[in-house]
Amino acid sequence: MRKPVRIGVLGCASFAWRRMLPAMCDVAETEVVAVASRHPAKAERFAARFECEAVLGYQRLLERPDIDAVYVPLPPGMHAEWIGKALEAGKHVLAEKPLTTTASETARLVGLARRKHLLLRENYLFLHHGRHDVVRDLLQSEEIGELREFTAVFGIPPLSDTDIRYRTELGGGALLDIGVYPARAARLFLLGPLTVAGASSHEAHESGVDLSGSVLLQSEGGAVAHLGYGFVHHYRSAYELWGSRGRIVIDRAFTPPAEWQAVIRIERKGVVDELSLPAEDQVRKAVTAFARDIRAEAGVDEPAVAGDSGESMIQQAALVEAIGQACRCGST
Repeated sequence: MRKPVRIGVLGCASFAWRRMLPAMCDVAETEVVAVASRHPAKAERFAARFECEAVLGYQRLLERPDIDAVYVPLPPGMHAEWIGKALEAGKHVLAEKPLTTTASETARLVGLARRKHLLLRENYLFLHHGRHDVVRDLLQSEEIGELREFTAVFGIPPLSDTDIRYRTELGGGALLDIGVYPARAARLFLLGPLTVAGASSHEAHESGVDLSGSVLLQSEGGAVAHLGYGFVHHYRSAYELWGSRGRIVIDRAFTPPAEWQAVIRIERKGVVDELSLPAEDQVRKAVTAFARDIRAEAGVDEPAVAGDSGESMIQQAALVEAIGQACRCGST
């Protein structure tokens, strides 16, 4: 049996506590060795639950020789610094989305990872759920004809006033937190580069961060994408593809529970088919793929179901940056 990839965690985010670290402790491919925080009590709380070591300070964790890779659930505004330091320390990196807050920083880190021969991955978990591959197959086989429009939405209820996603200096705001999901989904289904035809955001929080937004994208092939996102909504996470002969609808598109049985709804000429798929744990699949691809980089294993390439991460960052610029021009 292969030795597990030894993981160090930079930061004590709630998402790491709820989803990522339980998966890392549960799969055979990874072992959580240590969790670092600037606050001893936080690190010790995580260490007690996940049976690992507590480390005071991120740099001290990066200096440990018993860690192969780091998971970075820090706020987006801290990503560029600490992902860069992790790569310089010779660690593979799995970072929460967005990888950074600018396209230039993303390109810099991708280049650094390449020079260091290290794996760098942006943690879009939904890409590891098999139903999206099924949807792509349906689209490529022209089950709904030619794609005309793609619509994706992701909204959540208002956050606590003390939530770090309201802090501008940490890369807060709805676009960088959840708007990136519909944008990544659009890139999954619309071929070629996407351009921002229009965008607007609503900035009402006292901190100045964006609370919601709407985006119109144009593809080279003529199809368009309508995206909506925000912190001031009833929960919704869905997308649909509207073609010349039908449409495909997906619910709970980005954050399905592990036990969720996905249903793909296909509408054609007044006939509705529902394709039910087995439940999948996209978190476990993402963690397993990260570990296996580290071993593939070292020539030990064949690549697993890979996440985004470096070039894809750069394209995603450029698109999100363009959306942000368009929102600032059209914000209300």
